[in-house]
Amino acid sequence: MSYTALYRKWRPNTFEDVKGQDHIVRTLINQIETDRVGHAYLFCGTRGTGKTTIAKIFARAVNCEHPVDGSPCGECAACKAIAAGASMNVIEIDAASNNGVDNIREIVDEVSYSPATGKYKVYIIDEVHMLSIGAFNALLKTLEEPPSYVIFILATTESHKIPVTIQSRCQRYDFHRISIDTIAGRLRELMEKEQIPVEEKALRYVAKAGDGSMRDALSLLDQCIAFYLGQELTFDKVLEVLGTVDTEVFSKLLRKVLEQDVTSCIHILEDLLVNGKELGQFVNDFTWYLRNLLLIQSAPDMEEILDMSRENLELLKEEAEMIDAEVLMRYIRVLSDLSGQMKYAAQKRVLIEIALIKLCRPAMETSQDALIDRISQLEKRIESGVVMTVSGGNTPQNVRTEEKTAGGKSVQEKPEMPDALPEEIQRLIVNWNTMLLELHPRYRVDLTPAKSLSLEMKGTGSGAEEAAVDLENGTGNELILTFSRDREYAYQEISIEEHRKEIEDIFSKTIGKKIQLIVKLDEGSGSFQKTHHSVEDFMNVFGKAGIPVENEEE
Repeated sequence: MSYTALYRKWRPNTFEDVKGQDHIVRTLINQIETDRVGHAYLFCGTRGTGKTTIAKIFARAVNCEHPVDGSPCGECAACKAIAAGASMNVIEIDAASNNGVDNIREIVDEVSYSPATGKYKVYIIDEVHMLSIGAFNALLKTLEEPPSYVIFILATTESHKIPVTIQSRCQRYDFHRISIDTIAGRLRELMEKEQIPVEEKALRYVAKAGDGSMRDALSLLDQCIAFYLGQELTFDKVLEVLGTVDTEVFSKLLRKVLEQDVTSCIHILEDLLVNGKELGQFVNDFTWYLRNLLLIQSAPDMEEILDMSRENLELLKEEAEMIDAEVLMRYIRVLSDLSGQMKYAAQKRVLIEIALIKLCRPAMETSQDALIDRISQLEKRIESGVVMTVSGGNTPQNVRTEEKTAGGKSVQEKPEMPDALPEEIQRLIVNWNTMLLELHPRYRVDLTPAKSLSLEMKGTGSGAEEAAVDLENGTGNELILTFSRDREYAYQEISIEEHRKEIEDIFSKTIGKKIQLIVKLDEGSGSFQKTHHSVEDFMNVFGKAGIPVENEEE
């Protein structure tokens, strides 16, 4: 005898065996016991939730000679004939392949003949939403007033495609997605009957992968058992067969995204591909992981809802403190959009790589949540600052910057600064971070990172000292703000007259005198850092060296 798939072998034969649809089962049993059976039913719900199974049980129950508590006995001639598919009283029709007017007209002609044996003729029309408009119209009158011995059961996964005229003539029952606990309990029960050793954690993961579908869960479990035939089915083996990713990988990936480390993110994706992980499943699981993080952030009592180990839960709590809810929602939005695009994409890997770059580089997006993410990163940079050491005095050329690296070692640089800087630029640099907070949020982003911007006061002389003197005399009132080539989008934004004026006013207030802001884009071919003294360079000197600069009104 050929092998029978688990979902077929263990398909429920009575209402008592049906899991997760108690509200429907109880209603149908009551109708059978009180002889209040309707003439037309509409079963709606996602795949694998028991629509066809319950329809078949119901068809046997209404024709059973000796029903037991509303369920078919399974022993009488009618039950055996229907179970074997030999009964003329139960007609199953696949509307996906029999969707024409002629197919429905055959049914209309057949209903005029009463059953030779049994009480009812039951027509089970699966995927009924596939019927054409003409077929629906042909069925309409018969569905409204069928003979007393005819019952129609229409099953569909897309109820919105069913005409309202059809829905109004049926008793509608919505099938719920089956919970993970219910599916896992059923899988455990069947594995005991099959005498196959399976880890509880593996069963729960398969139940989760089933996405509310008992049939899908059984099919996935069948696949895992076949791969490791004769062996205990462990959690790691399930991950390997299903091409899914362990939680630790998602944690590592998220931390690299937060660090804006694009290279490491791409390497992680490459490792997953080498190990044969399915890309679509990876995106869905990562989205689910971020959803769990959001739930942890939203309410402390969400722990009971999250089905995971204590170790993974503690890891989630730690990461939940590392990221803002608004940023998380942006990540989820990007991945949700990606999931929709991947269904029809030929180069799925490319789409995922682009999505990872978007997560690491919020400046690539113009949406509101991306802007919030950019501002959040800016604020963290402002709060963290730069550790400074001063050697040999307070003059700019003797001040050295010291930044702590990830390994705890320090890297020292001594930028080649000019002998003197205009006091106006010093005022801007010292108050730069405070000044940014007064600007519109999008300007804050456009004026960072500071290492991509340079400041210059235009005077009549060529040297910085002469420029400073001219400024004091009121002749050098032009402040030149130069963007690096890779910040062209920010340059264009600030160049808009309205935006430039707003920033000009803030700068003038900070400096203490009226200035004219000139916005330029670097036209040089070399490195911006080698040819310009950036705002960041100046901040390392004046912003942290303790040089007092008062903001006096002219």
